[in-house]
Amino acid sequence: MSDKETGGKSPIGVDRSSARLAAVQALYEIDMTGVAADSVIHEFLKNRWKPIPGMQNDEEDLPELADPDGALLAELIRGVSAKQVDLDGMIGPALSGDWTVERLEVILRAILRAGAFEMLSMSDVPARVVINEYVNVAKAFFDDNKPGMVNGVLDKLARVLRTAEMEK
Repeated sequence: MSDKETGGKSPIGVDRSSARLAAVQALYEIDMTGVAADSVIHEFLKNRWKPIPGMQNDEEDLPELADPDGALLAELIRGVSAKQVDLDGMIGPALSGDWTVERLEVILRAILRAGAFEMLSMSDVPARVVINEYVNVAKAFFDDNKPGMVNGVLDKLARVLRTAEMEK
């Protein structure tokens, strides 16, 4: 895994994975409320992903969340917000059957937009890493077939946006 992928902090890049998860949550919030991207970025970096005083983790199997990579978080939120129409135009044809971007659940739409943006704009992160990361984000929210849908849509986009890389 590259230095960019690990963020130079964690050998497995958990801060970047946390940034992707936080970005999806922020994009959900933006989609639901219409709040500006920079306001949401500020809120996430300042007030979220921190322990709440007096609240204990009673569930022993619940892992601690790594602090998100702030630069990646901001890049994803700003990028998706700026290119949302283009991203939706790419995601729509990759959906199967009668599905449209508008019909997708808001959180699923946020996951696909973030994955599509990263696939389109961050060529230094391998396509297969992008797909795997957003499938994992989907698994954090869904325990049905939605992670498979994320895998299929992002794989289709990767084969168009990163043809040479995916043929290796």
